[in-house]
Amino acid sequence: MASSSHPSFPSRPYTSNLGKLPDRTLGAPFGASTTQQQRENARLERERERAEKERLEREEQNQLTEEQREEIKEAFMLFDLDKDQKIDYHELKVAMKALGFDLPKAEILQILQTHGTPSEPPQSSSSPQNNLYHHPRLLLPFEKFQSVMAQRILARDPREEILRAFDLFDEGGKGKINLGDLRRVARELGEGLEEEELSAMIEEFDLDGDGAISREEFLGICLQ
Repeated sequence: MASSSHPSFPSRPYTSNLGKLPDRTLGAPFGASTTQQQRENARLERERERAEKERLEREEQNQLTEEQREEIKEAFMLFDLDKDQKIDYHELKVAMKALGFDLPKAEILQILQTHGTPSEPPQSSSSPQNNLYHHPRLLLPFEKFQSVMAQRILARDPREEILRAFDLFDEGGKGKINLGDLRRVARELGEGLEEEELSAMIEEFDLDGDGAISREEFLGICLQ
């Protein structure tokens, strides 16, 4: 009797990867990778902006004269009463006024909000309830004060700078610089000028012949 069994066919090896889906367990999800890249781009942009800002501040400092830089430093050191290289609202206001910028309260506060740093909280205010009554002050570091003053000095009208110098000569706000004013300033500066030399300076620049130098005459001297 013939056998009813049929010969078995060899099994076909299915080794193709055409239908295989990617393993999603490997690597970070697409969304996470995109978010990470966005954060990195934002960080790099902030660094570029900070570097550009620092470059501009250095350029502004370089445009100042040595005398102007020294005036800024002296004004800061004079009103930094606790010598911590930071000044508060009241110290900033008088320091800027000493440099010729008498600003209203709103502008002073805006400078502090833009460039200031919070002060350390008082040691005694350890509880949240106490902190409600001890808000940290905003303080302006010396480097930021330099930058703020450099911007304002460079933007100032040269006439303002000249008239400010005129006011230093014009004792009492007479509107004129007379021989006595020149004598006083020469003495304060340690200049050993003779009376004849001081009189000659008045005569040279006194265009209207009133024996003194007016604001307009002083401007003409400095702007010519």
